[in-house]
Amino acid sequence: MRAPQDRHVRLALLIGVAAVAVRLIAINQPFIDQWSWRQSDVAAIARNFFQNGFLFAYPQIDWAGEQPGYVGTEFPILPFKAALCYKLLGVHEWIGRVQAVILFALSLPFFFLIVRRIFGATAAVWALFFYSFAPLSVMTGRCFMPDMPALSLSIIALYFFQRWIDDERSTCLFVAAAAVSLSILIKAPSAVIGAPLAYLAFAQFGLRTFRRIELWIFAAIALMPAALWYWHAANVAAQFYPFHFFGAGGFHIESAAWYWKIAKLVIFSSLTPLLCALAAVGIFTARSTISARPLYAWLVAMLLFVLVVGYGNRHPWYQLPFVPIAAAFAGVACQRVIRRRALQLLFVSGFSFFSFNSTKIYYRESAADLRAAGLALSQITDKKSLIVAADYGDPSVFYYAERKGWHFLERDGIYNGHPNESADAIADLEQLRARGATHIVFYSASVWWLDYYKEFAEHLQRTATLTNETPQFKIYRLGLVSRRD
Repeated sequence: MRAPQDRHVRLALLIGVAAVAVRLIAINQPFIDQWSWRQSDVAAIARNFFQNGFLFAYPQIDWAGEQPGYVGTEFPILPFKAALCYKLLGVHEWIGRVQAVILFALSLPFFFLIVRRIFGATAAVWALFFYSFAPLSVMTGRCFMPDMPALSLSIIALYFFQRWIDDERSTCLFVAAAAVSLSILIKAPSAVIGAPLAYLAFAQFGLRTFRRIELWIFAAIALMPAALWYWHAANVAAQFYPFHFFGAGGFHIESAAWYWKIAKLVIFSSLTPLLCALAAVGIFTARSTISARPLYAWLVAMLLFVLVVGYGNRHPWYQLPFVPIAAAFAGVACQRVIRRRALQLLFVSGFSFFSFNSTKIYYRESAADLRAAGLALSQITDKKSLIVAADYGDPSVFYYAERKGWHFLERDGIYNGHPNESADAIADLEQLRARGATHIVFYSASVWWLDYYKEFAEHLQRTATLTNETPQFKIYRLGLVSRRD
């Protein structure tokens, strides 16, 4: 009996090593991939900690112009740790990215053990494979973002809470509570892990759950720090320009077409059609497995989350918890249905093919021209320059320029879309010039504004000087408004 168990553990170790190795590929890639704007914001917060005195409670972004740019964010432990590393190693992209890799690697044994307890060792190996190489998992597991660290902590919490249910050791309950607390602190939607935890508690204790003092202590540890932090973050957002709270506005139920778009993204990009099909089979075949019910609770909670936070789920990383859920159900499907070695190899090859093709799309350097413009600005402007950037709301240009500024058009610092007409662009630019703007930059995806908004282009010719022009960007130095204007 021990030999098969050892074989499964060896396979799990091999999968884990391969998964980490994949995430280390191009680990020092600049923040110019498909999620550049989110990572550049986190990276800017880290660098502002490093340069401006490690004010942990006051994260700063770069797109608030002449203002300090304090914003309400998740608990900024990840950018703060990166800033501390900058003191020793300098500013490098890999420092931010590797935190997600480490937390992902830490989650692997706990996820394997959870699935092995529910469905057995063979299913656990399959589940670990799917969890490790699902496209959304690969991408989030190497990005300077809080999503994978938060998910990893949720998985660790689920494991230790189940251990406490089994033997009621207070150490396990405390570790679970601390993991849940930190998970919610660094990503508020991680609170959905409460669904499987609640199911486990009520399945074990019934209504006596409300009389268990240790569960009340668990809830206090898990929720109170997050409540205090997000209260503070909301106050910061209310007091300081640009009055921004990360994730605000996501709670909105959308149209059926909106949710169908999300579903297609999950099926064809985030998870792959093969993983979704196997997960559907597993959901059907595992419904009689009592120990699997926490996974069903987690799945239902995630579906409700997508429904209620419809607008927020336009970002694919919000659906990350679907990865371990789908992986676990796909694992049991493979264990029960795919028994022949040739068929197993076929499914491994098929999933690897789908995953590779979807993952490489995430790696595309969509913000390379913004980075090029930013690096040019860092060379030709002084550090006190304020930049107006027609960047579609992607702050990568500010990050790589190491300059402050505004998105263009802007409203309370937030990118406010295309101008309706030249007059809107002129008015916005002149307002920002009055606030100290010194340069305006267009990159390859926005330079068409200068052809389409002809009066605005003429205004720019009279009031600014073209200093740099390449196929990737155009940079103008803003001068005084002429009397003709």
